[in-house]
Amino acid sequence: MTIKKILILSANPKDTNKLRLDEEVRNIQAALKRAKNREQFEIVTEWAVRVEDLRRALLDHQPTIVHFSGHGLGTTGLILENNLGKRQLVSSESLARLFKLFQKKIECVLLNACYSEVQADAIYQHIDCVIGMNRSIGDVAAMEFSVGFYDALGAGNSYDDCFEVGCASIDLEGIPESETPVLKFRPRLPQALDQETEPQTNTEEDYTMPEKNSQPRNNGGITQSVSGGTVHGGMQSAIGNSNQQTMTTQAAPTAKQPTKEEVIQMLAEIEQMISSAELPTDTKQEAIMYLGAAKIATVKAEPNKALIASNLGGMAETLQNASQNKTLWEKAKPVLLKVTDWLGQAVAGSLLGILVK
Repeated sequence: MTIKKILILSANPKDTNKLRLDEEVRNIQAALKRAKNREQFEIVTEWAVRVEDLRRALLDHQPTIVHFSGHGLGTTGLILENNLGKRQLVSSESLARLFKLFQKKIECVLLNACYSEVQADAIYQHIDCVIGMNRSIGDVAAMEFSVGFYDALGAGNSYDDCFEVGCASIDLEGIPESETPVLKFRPRLPQALDQETEPQTNTEEDYTMPEKNSQPRNNGGITQSVSGGTVHGGMQSAIGNSNQQTMTTQAAPTAKQPTKEEVIQMLAEIEQMISSAELPTDTKQEAIMYLGAAKIATVKAEPNKALIASNLGGMAETLQNASQNKTLWEKAKPVLLKVTDWLGQAVAGSLLGILVK
């Protein structure tokens, strides 16, 4: 069983407004303590964090999730402490450079600080899930978001779903701040974790980058920017220029091929199968992550079928290897075979290879 280590960093210098950070940390610990998957998480807390403490905490603990609670000043930076307990600003650029060193380990960064969207944008160049605040956020709203987020995490939800639960938690308390948290998110595809981050070579027709985000590294997944439940974003390709070369070999549509609308319905059917199946949390999240990338690519005006086939292949391998539920794989196979008719054999060759094993 993989343990996700959550590193909670808190800073409330003497010359800043007093925050209820101890209460927030206590509530997060309580949320995970009562979670059904509590054995999958370990919490480490660091208080009165200075610049050197931040660096050392990341090196010493190698966390999966980093949670910062404190003050932010937008473009000026996040506020940590100096050796006298007073404020010391850390720039967005410095944070981005530091988190780049941990991009293969850290999955999510949550900046629970006012005006921290600027830092979230910078860190998102290297980390696949980052949450910041687009304006000032009150103590109560910040705590409600955190508790909702970690309640959902402890229940086995994906990071983007945890974000939505956090926003909903603010709403449920009648606090008009649910639009303040902002999510920068792209699913982490396993085959991309060991790839070097090279400049993108895809043309603009292949994907649309979010306007507010710096260009993220090539990870082969969905890129999203969410504020209060609104999603903006596009698709990145994990197979580079080979997309263009492969697409030229696609077979011409025939009368027997399903339409794009029918394929979208088929993918929704598979998603329902996976969601309702008894699977380990990590397996289910990985399969839905691949499927989500394929669905986003499919609904585009000019679907990139090579990219769709690649992501469906990842999903198929995940389901095929799920020894806990062979029935799910047997149900999904015939639906995927129909999808390959639409993709064309030249594009869906690797996917077909998995399906006919």
